[in-house]
Amino acid sequence: MIRKTATKTRIYSAVVGLSLVSLLATACGTLGGAAVGAGAGAAVGAGTGYGAGKGALIGTGVGAAAGAIYDITKH
Repeated sequence: MIRKTATKTRIYSAVVGLSLVSLLATACGTLGGAAVGAGAGAAVGAGTGYGAGKGALIGTGVGAAAGAIYDITKH
């Protein structure tokens, strides 16, 4: 009985681990795009007087969307 439980636990752990790795790989473009967008948005917001914080928020959303689209079309 203990052996079956240990085997099930190992299988479940492997499935969860592989799921997390695949999620990280697919989210890479989205996270990268969000980071670049936040930096660019903050710079544009500060330069135009709109505010770096608001520009960073808008840039994060736009960058994340662009990164997700890039991932979908290139992978």
